[in-house]
Amino acid sequence: MDEVVKFLRDNPVQYLATIGRDGKGKCRPFMFMGLLDGKLWFCTNNQKDVYKDMQANPNVEISVSSPTFAWIRLHGRAVFEDNMQAKEMCMANPIVKGQYGDASNPIFEVFYLADAHAVIADFSGEPPREYSL
Repeated sequence: MDEVVKFLRDNPVQYLATIGRDGKGKCRPFMFMGLLDGKLWFCTNNQKDVYKDMQANPNVEISVSSPTFAWIRLHGRAVFEDNMQAKEMCMANPIVKGQYGDASNPIFEVFYLADAHAVIADFSGEPPREYSL
């Protein structure tokens, strides 16, 4: 888990892929917010299409590459939870704070990845490292 969290923190703008309600793949920039209670947390806005897409099909994949040409692929099921501790953790990010103001904003949503699986790989020829989270 530590290597996954470090990779996400070191490469702060990831790309979240969903299946849209139109049945087509969608990919959007996202940010990892942190680790809490052994769960990887993210946030969004319940007015956005991405939220509605994840409500219809919660299976997502996140990917990002590093400047050294390593990458992570992380998939799981988005579980939305009204968790004030997770919301407060997200508010520590100035971008999130600027968008939503405070954790009680009614459009502000947090989710974690359940049944998460991560693969970290690179072009070294070494086998990828896999993690069930």
